[in-house]
Amino acid sequence: MLHIYNTLSRAKEPLKTAEPGKVRMYVCGMTVYDFCHLGHARMLVSFDVVQRWLRASGYEVTYVRNITDIDDKIIRRAVETGRRLGEVTSFYIDAMHADERALGVESPDFEPKATEHVGDMLGIIQKLEQNGLAYRSDDGDVNYAVRDFEGYGKLSGKSLDDLRAGERVAVAAGKRDPLDFVLWKAAKADEPPESKWDSPYGVGRPGWHIECSAMSRALLGLPLDIHGGGPDLKFPHHENEIAQTEGAFGGTLASVWMHCGPLMVDADKMSKSLGNFRTIRQTIAQDAGLADDQSRYVANPREAEMLRFFIVRNHYRSMQNYAPENLLDAQNSLDRLYQTLANVPAEPVDIDWNHPSAQAFRDAMNDDFNSSGAVAALFELASEANRSGSGKASGLMRALGGLLGLLQADPAQYLQSSSRYQSGGKAGASLSADQVEALVWARTEAKKARNFAEADRLRDELQAAGIELEDKAGGVTQWRRA
Repeated sequence: MLHIYNTLSRAKEPLKTAEPGKVRMYVCGMTVYDFCHLGHARMLVSFDVVQRWLRASGYEVTYVRNITDIDDKIIRRAVETGRRLGEVTSFYIDAMHADERALGVESPDFEPKATEHVGDMLGIIQKLEQNGLAYRSDDGDVNYAVRDFEGYGKLSGKSLDDLRAGERVAVAAGKRDPLDFVLWKAAKADEPPESKWDSPYGVGRPGWHIECSAMSRALLGLPLDIHGGGPDLKFPHHENEIAQTEGAFGGTLASVWMHCGPLMVDADKMSKSLGNFRTIRQTIAQDAGLADDQSRYVANPREAEMLRFFIVRNHYRSMQNYAPENLLDAQNSLDRLYQTLANVPAEPVDIDWNHPSAQAFRDAMNDDFNSSGAVAALFELASEANRSGSGKASGLMRALGGLLGLLQADPAQYLQSSSRYQSGGKAGASLSADQVEALVWARTEAKKARNFAEADRLRDELQAAGIELEDKAGGVTQWRRA
């Protein structure tokens, strides 16, 4: 049985869904004002693995991941660049989708935008006002009265007395209590017209937290089976979602709360606010100079799968450290699995869950989606395939890897593609595949002519460039990047 660590209960629990065999999962997505960084990649890949395993386990999954397309940061970016809000958000939505495709992240079933659900948000705000949990302030905003909602802080474990004003959100003078948060923001004269909506509270726009309460209920109903997001959303965003939804409708917003761990850089969480972030495309672009050029950006498929592997081989809740040497280690480890597939071609197989390695894989994934343990099972299968030469073992490794979104590329093409993260940092990246093929052909011709000195010279030249050769029967030479 699948057990999931529930942030709300602070314990692993068996998954129990509102409807047997069906999972309704909502994950908070991107605020689209800039390119996604590696911390975002961790969230995207982690919940992609979750939904893949749920489906592989036989659940009918409805996966919703929203897009925040109205926000202070988006407005600032539009004003700074002289573009309309829709131009800014469309550009970065397209960029996000390109990054997702590169990382093998499957599209959610629904990807709602905040601007499409303003009416639903206003309906919840009116309900909260009727329930005595929302009030209009003198500055035109509508705020949530935190102290009037019993149980505020149950997700994060924060007590009202310990909370400090100004955490993540600015404190407005019109609030009754500094802990209250905004539900509806009165429009400012200098804000673009497309950032404003008419409402019973005057012209304005929704606060950040209310959008997810509206979209999750509109698309999935209540309660959600799983609600997930990044580590920084536990408080205040998810805490405020609970207060809004349960304050308006009663009951429970979500049965299980999941939060992936942070991606760290020098002991700090990777984030745009700290300026220590590296974007996905800076990390995996075929041409680093074109990383930010959306029309010409192309991902390096070997590096993209390396980045996915780097994320997947760690448990989603663990703290993960970003460093170039860690990417190098991930590249070398993934290469070893592909080398097994090249040496022992995979036979098409149905997954035999009675095989010890398949059992270990399933047990790991059923233990709170422990993809680290699942990856360990792949390496056990690689060792078995290399020892025995069994195509069934390598086939099972490939099939199980597919459940994690890994090991689906052609092994020869994968091993012949370049990567800046290959061992030693050189690894033939300066030689194109056509150049390597030409040198291999020249070496073969030199051997035919019994010019062994020239053949050895060409072999040494290829080795210096990080190209490994393997001479096969019949005069065939296979090559791969080291």
